[in-house]
Amino acid sequence: MDWLFLFEVTLAGIGSGGLYALAGLAFVIVYKATKVVNLAIGEMLMMGAYIFFAFAAGLQWPIWLAVVLAIVCSGVMGGVIERLAIRPMLGESPISVFMVTVGLGSILVGLVELIWTADQRRLPEFLPTEPIFIGEAFISSKVFYGFWVAVALVAIVVAVFRYWRGGIALRATASDQGAAYAMGINVPRVFSLAWTASAALAAVAGIVVGAIGGLSSSMGVFGLSVLVVVIVGGLDSVVGALLAGLLIGVLEAWAGAYLGGEYKLLVTFIVLVAVLMLRPYGLFGTREIERL
Repeated sequence: MDWLFLFEVTLAGIGSGGLYALAGLAFVIVYKATKVVNLAIGEMLMMGAYIFFAFAAGLQWPIWLAVVLAIVCSGVMGGVIERLAIRPMLGESPISVFMVTVGLGSILVGLVELIWTADQRRLPEFLPTEPIFIGEAFISSKVFYGFWVAVALVAIVVAVFRYWRGGIALRATASDQGAAYAMGINVPRVFSLAWTASAALAAVAGIVVGAIGGLSSSMGVFGLSVLVVVIVGGLDSVVGALLAGLLIGVLEAWAGAYLGGEYKLLVTFIVLVAVLMLRPYGLFGTREIERL
């Protein structure tokens, strides 16, 4: 066996897994706060990348400004979605809310194709391009730096939601909405905060994914792997999303390298079925979770 090749493939998988973990964290934040399964997470990721493209390539604004504006605009989009599409559905059946997110994903794809067409596009180069070597193993510089962007952002988010007042309110609401109301927490505002933070995180993941593989209206397919990640890890588990993201990233890389690219999704869904058969609530999820 070529151990160097295996090591390089594993490093690439860990890099991709970091992005899965970041997008999975965006998913879990919404689920923990609102109990909504947001199937449009891939399309929200795509929308953030295209907003960045509009500022960086269309208007040719500085990259740092385009990134900040894309994150802000995506966060506002998340808050608007929660207020107009999700909040009116509170109290309805879970499948109804689930279908709203399915429709939301289709709407976002339609908007992208209406504004930018369905043609594939490239983002301006903003990540370093020098080859990265770990020992003798080569790893793409975009994957390498994308991974560390994901790690840094995950660390910041975990710290913010652990120590910031709004983060404490979100965790309290996630634990018990009734008790949160009794303690004077504005639960609807927490719902809005969760969707805003989730969309902002998805935008960062989308920008990095777009920098690596380009932009297209089919970027939402990335959300399928993210959905597998959060189900395997546990819909309400931050730790589960992070660890399952790395696991799925590595397994996809191995499958693509040794079996062929067409087997990557097959392998992830085999893992999904196996985990659901053994632990229907995910590796780190709570048993009370109700599956759709």
